[in-house]
Amino acid sequence: MIDLVIQHVDVLSDDTVIRDAYISVNGGHIAEISTEAPKEAAKETIDGKGMLAAPGLVNTHTHIAMGLLRNYADDLELMDWLEHAIWPAEAKLTDDIVYWGTQLGIAEMLRSGTTCFSDMYFFMEQTAKAVQETGIRAVLSRGLAGVAPTADKALIENKELFTTWNGYDDNRIKVMLGPHAPYTCPDDYIRRVIALSEDIGAEIHMHLSETKGEVENVIKQTGKTPIAHMNDLGLFDRGCVAAHCVHVTAEDMDIMREKNVRVAHNPQSNLKLASGIAPVPEMLAKGITVGLGTDGSASNNNADMLEEVRLAATLHKARLYDPKAIPAQTAWNMGTIEGARVLGYDDLGVLKSGQRADIVLYNTTGMHWMPRYNDVASLVYAANSSDADTVVVAGKVLMKHRELLTIDEERLRAEIAKIHNVFAN
Repeated sequence: MIDLVIQHVDVLSDDTVIRDAYISVNGGHIAEISTEAPKEAAKETIDGKGMLAAPGLVNTHTHIAMGLLRNYADDLELMDWLEHAIWPAEAKLTDDIVYWGTQLGIAEMLRSGTTCFSDMYFFMEQTAKAVQETGIRAVLSRGLAGVAPTADKALIENKELFTTWNGYDDNRIKVMLGPHAPYTCPDDYIRRVIALSEDIGAEIHMHLSETKGEVENVIKQTGKTPIAHMNDLGLFDRGCVAAHCVHVTAEDMDIMREKNVRVAHNPQSNLKLASGIAPVPEMLAKGITVGLGTDGSASNNNADMLEEVRLAATLHKARLYDPKAIPAQTAWNMGTIEGARVLGYDDLGVLKSGQRADIVLYNTTGMHWMPRYNDVASLVYAANSSDADTVVVAGKVLMKHRELLTIDEERLRAEIAKIHNVFAN
């Protein structure tokens, strides 16, 4: 018996739309996509009439519980925002607060069609538990700061996180090491992170070249850009996801291509914090893998990846005065299959037989979907995140007709109201 069949649905597979099709799901993977009904009975059937099935969006860089600090401090540059608002607020965090903040972010993600996220934060055991319970897919990293009094403890916690959760539920949860940034991780600490990476076999997720000031300071201290310096330290030899990469040179990009450094591009956060505009078309031309992320509360979004896809498609057209700078299909791929590759999944981000069954059904009956000349262009330029009607992750239905099935929304709202008082006082 088949686990799940989605029937009478239009299916976006690569750049092709298969009309009035059937998606059969077994064991967390897509068994078949066909225009004929499966002969086997299904344990569960979903009617997809009026819907477009698309791969779930992949958020390659978040600090998910930071959604609790949305609107807490705005219109500041990165270091001012961190030092005078966010870091003091984060001193109030507890494992319980992070658990509910993570639930909030996951609820937002599922409601907006995101099925996988990569997170770097604190109290990550609680984040892992929330991921386990809600059924979403995640790649987790314990944020590591070598200048913090918890530097040694954080390394131990990241190792324990890896030992406990990496590979859980057929790789629905994976774990990386999370050194924060060059300005919080001195060279000796980076060497310890690299040694731990070698010891346990974990890859690394790190903020790099996010601001002009960061780059200038690293050059002043080492005579090299952050990318070149981390390369000389050996950071990229372990496998690396580099978040932001706004201020990178052509030489940096050559290193990134050679060492297969995968980029988590966060366009909305980079703009809101006045960090700059990353040279993404140039990275893509070099053959660098680039995915999209929402970052933390900096973007005030934390979940809506369709906004990031739209911004990725439009921002670089304006920057380069080129309407073909990043076409709709390229932007969509950055939010799906390329994002999956950034996180080390080679069987995720496209709807095909044998791929992991992370599927979103978008309601296409709204006026903004009419007429339907090109569904990819509609997703990138016209669709709303609220069009996400039903969400499947690893073959399990987590949201059906906008109802979250693995999250108690009433309880969640009550807990977030309590947490608001912690930070407001």
